[in-house]
Amino acid sequence: EGIIKTLLEQDGYWVRQSFKVNLSKKEKREIGKYSMPRPEIDLLALGQNENSIVAIEAKSYLDSPGVRIEDLKESHQIPTGRYKLFTCKNYRNVVLARLKQDLIESGMAVASTKITLGLVAGNIYRSRSVEMRKLFEEQSWFFWAPEDVRDRVNALAVCRISTAFMLYSLHGK
Repeated sequence: EGIIKTLLEQDGYWVRQSFKVNLSKKEKREIGKYSMPRPEIDLLALGQNENSIVAIEAKSYLDSPGVRIEDLKESHQIPTGRYKLFTCKNYRNVVLARLKQDLIESGMAVASTKITLGLVAGNIYRSRSVEMRKLFEEQSWFFWAPEDVRDRVNALAVCRISTAFMLYSLHGK
């Protein structure tokens, strides 16, 4: 999450980590989970110029086979599994609506702010990034595949090395 936060900030986003959403008892009943902990969004990325927020789930799974596209294609009436926001439409609608209300109440959003769901995957099962990207595009969701993360990390490293070299050259040391 820390690396993704840095990359998002490099892209011009203001980022907040581990944001808990305050579901009411009524909202919990609406989603069919009467006693559940507050949902937590891994990263909120505010695109200030676009008046938009991306609610990002960061899944690394570097020591596992990775995120499976089949898991993201599932559909549940009651939120189940590790991809609840992606696989349960009612849950997603309730959580994102409450998230927006919480952000408005805290002064971090306004009524016209658009909230989009997103996933950053550090590893994808059987390298099916193209299929996963298509799925996310169809849903109008934000998505970074492992190669997107790698390319952004490399670009950031080059930028920082160039800056360090320039500063070194300017000071003649």
